[in-house]
Amino acid sequence: MTADSWRNLIEHIGLLYQEYRDKSTRQEIETRRLQDSQTDPEENSPSEETPSEAEPTSTTENKAPPQISLLRNSNSRFNLWQDLPEIRSSGVLSILQPDEIKLQEAMFELVTSEASYYKSLNLLVSHFMENERLKKILHQSEAHILFSNVLDVMAVSERFLLDLEQRVEENIVISDVCDIVYQHTVNHFSVYITYVSNQTYQERAYKQLLQDKPAFRELISQLELDPKCKGLSFSSFLILPFQRITRLKLLVQNILKKVEEKSDRETTALDAHKELETVVKACNEGVRKMSRTEQMISIQKKLEFKIKSVPIISHSRWLLKQGELQQMNGPKTSRTLRTKKLFREIYLFLFNDLLVICRQIPGDKYQVFDSAPRGLLRVEELEDQGQSLANVFILRLLENADDREASYMLKASSQSEMKRWMISLAPNRRTKFVSFTSRLVDCPQIQCVHPYVAQQPDELSLELADVLNILDKTDDGWIFGERLHDQERGWFPSSMGEEILNPKIRAQNLKECFRVHKSDDSQRRKLGSRNRQ
Repeated sequence: MTADSWRNLIEHIGLLYQEYRDKSTRQEIETRRLQDSQTDPEENSPSEETPSEAEPTSTTENKAPPQISLLRNSNSRFNLWQDLPEIRSSGVLSILQPDEIKLQEAMFELVTSEASYYKSLNLLVSHFMENERLKKILHQSEAHILFSNVLDVMAVSERFLLDLEQRVEENIVISDVCDIVYQHTVNHFSVYITYVSNQTYQERAYKQLLQDKPAFRELISQLELDPKCKGLSFSSFLILPFQRITRLKLLVQNILKKVEEKSDRETTALDAHKELETVVKACNEGVRKMSRTEQMISIQKKLEFKIKSVPIISHSRWLLKQGELQQMNGPKTSRTLRTKKLFREIYLFLFNDLLVICRQIPGDKYQVFDSAPRGLLRVEELEDQGQSLANVFILRLLENADDREASYMLKASSQSEMKRWMISLAPNRRTKFVSFTSRLVDCPQIQCVHPYVAQQPDELSLELADVLNILDKTDDGWIFGERLHDQERGWFPSSMGEEILNPKIRAQNLKECFRVHKSDDSQRRKLGSRNRQ
């Protein structure tokens, strides 16, 4: 492929990255729906894509190679790798095996999605950041918080894209892209950590500017209406770098699932994935660290200790869950034989290493009357105890603030709330379904069909097309899940997903996941063996 034809292709990408990403994930959902509905999944391999509605030809009649790319639509002059004129005229499609064509499409998608991402970043800078009216409205410090180091991020994307372009220009059959991903992740992608770590301050500054500066609010609205933005919001451009670095890891995973096992390309894909995972974790940790520090300071100010004071703020401590529960007082009666209130309100703050038990007092304060290390907590569910004891569980503190064992009978507002507290208080307690890490052959699975933003620390934010193992679920519509691509756990409403019913598809999902994370597993085994020694 000539340099001119490739650059012409890049210039004619009709989708901004937000549109690209949305089409990609929704196509993944439709693909899994089709696979899940098959009575014999082997007839439709899990790595095949669904035919589009514009092409009603049945799968048995369609003899063309499987079409993987997700950018083909009426508004874009962008095609699949196999639909490029240079590829069609070369005759290479009659030589390559179907699996290699799928791999070519997966690598091609990584390249073209980077081009779409760069196009959106460029629009963020040229249309918003460099707008002369906006520069006059914003103070220099406000602009710095709002846009952070986006120019560095764009420069890194441009350098990355140029190297990917050069690789595609070398040969009509792409040799590899994961070696380039690896080099850029190791040497340049730290700029993403800086940008994403600023996210908490960025979001707060944006909300404050909308509230305090009418001129800013009006100008942003005008800029968003420009046809260049295609109806997308300013905030959707600001969040691009975090979305991209996460998505890039998934695109490498997709390549890894398609390369031949024990090959050089598998090695480079595993290396690239490992480095990307390190960057993504650092990004997540950067966001959490900023918000956690402020949260811990806020909680510390609200606590008054009736017992010996415990220092709350620590660089290694964060909040897992907080909320009100009912503590059972026992069947006590007064002199007038009128039964006292069976339950009284208490308030729990559960941190990753500590439980603090309080009672709410006037002035939005909490009086602490007991505490215990999280590792010394045990829970036990009460079953079939009648309506008055529904959603009740026992919390045991093996060593409380007075250095003795204590028990609390606690009642939650619902079954889901009870289970959420029990799992948070005793994380090693066995769940209803065994987790991914147990290497279970089959486990209930769900795919996300609606994005979800976590509202509580024990919840899990979901992106479209996420696949999760179901570890537990409640009768009132909540699921405790473990996401396959990163093993993050948390609760989310069951209405956000569709259960994957086909056991062969579930097995395929697990098999692919084990393969992606096998380098992590070998590292864990080495560490385990070293610890035992």
